[in-house]
Amino acid sequence: MSDSQANDKLFTRMLSEAGFPTTESAMQERWDALNTAQGSQITNSSKWSPFWRLISAIVTEPMKALVSALVTTILPQTFLKTASGAWLDIYAWGVDLARKEAVQAQGAITFTRTNSAGELLIPAGTVIESPSINGHVYRVAVLQNTTMADKQLTADIAVRAEKTGTAYNLGPGYYSILPQPISGIAAVTNGENWLTAPGADEETDEELRLRCRNQFSAVGQYHHDAAYTADIASFAGIRTDYIVFEHEAPRGPGSANAYIMIDSGPAPQEFVDTINAHIRDAGNHGHGDDMLCFPMPALAVNLTATVHPVPNLSDEKAAALLQDVEGRIRAAFRENTDYDMTRTWPHNRFSLSVLGDELHAQLPDLASIEFDRDDIVAALELPVLTSLTVTNGGA
Repeated sequence: MSDSQANDKLFTRMLSEAGFPTTESAMQERWDALNTAQGSQITNSSKWSPFWRLISAIVTEPMKALVSALVTTILPQTFLKTASGAWLDIYAWGVDLARKEAVQAQGAITFTRTNSAGELLIPAGTVIESPSINGHVYRVAVLQNTTMADKQLTADIAVRAEKTGTAYNLGPGYYSILPQPISGIAAVTNGENWLTAPGADEETDEELRLRCRNQFSAVGQYHHDAAYTADIASFAGIRTDYIVFEHEAPRGPGSANAYIMIDSGPAPQEFVDTINAHIRDAGNHGHGDDMLCFPMPALAVNLTATVHPVPNLSDEKAAALLQDVEGRIRAAFRENTDYDMTRTWPHNRFSLSVLGDELHAQLPDLASIEFDRDDIVAALELPVLTSLTVTNGGA
């Protein structure tokens, strides 16, 4: 039974326990009882009776519509577990929260020159693109005119995503194309820690619901996980389940660590620094507390996947299959958000057999796939790809 069906059954039971007739037969029984109690002489109970046709038209059908509205719309919107949309926004307001808005990713792209002689201007608005990922091309643009100095071979230049959303928080190496070449620039790329402020989608109902639920535990505001979770999760892109605490007094009594991740992996250090400044320097901590935030530690993973296409697949389709496999594996390791894949988590086993099943379900040209390692078991760390090799093993 789906969650929706279970909720409908629960709300229908609530109406029944409150004395509402919820089925057509129960309604007719109620009308029969009222008819008898009022001393009516009408005894024709056939559904073809003019009397019951009138009752059905003016009472039963509107009653059925009312019950349906109560079960599917009104009652679900009165509980945090099932509220959605504007109803959930009002619920959040009641616990002093607001839905987080979508934001644009910001970071730095590394520009590499062909030679370091003289100055070189990188104009504001210069666009850097990703390759096509599942039909989408992502773009970031240079924020301001930047001059690379004489003898400076590389420079990290501030950029901002073209649009809002987590999809722009791509993994290292994706932003690598200058659609309008700049004379003297040999290459552009985003490094491993290129993000300074991750992009974020508008907070979903489920994410907001988690924050509302946490708010009930954060009433005291100090000295416990829920209060710190509420404070940290107020930053764009951080969900409550992306924060993991370490309580073993790492710096002595009263100290604790919080490890933070975002949709695209461990949180960037510069972003974490802003959270630490908010908590530690702005006084948003309990008396005597020593709370320090860190990016979620990374568990380096080297992975080779050998792809076996279905027989008689053309070279062009085989090459496309390898690209599709690579894009989906990278999505599973949080390097892009363009594919619906089971993703890596800390304190979790990442199953390569599940990954293989999902690839088979999505790629009909895939006959078989082999991985060069066993499942990835993570402790307080997030599995991230150090290297990925996808090869064609033949049909």
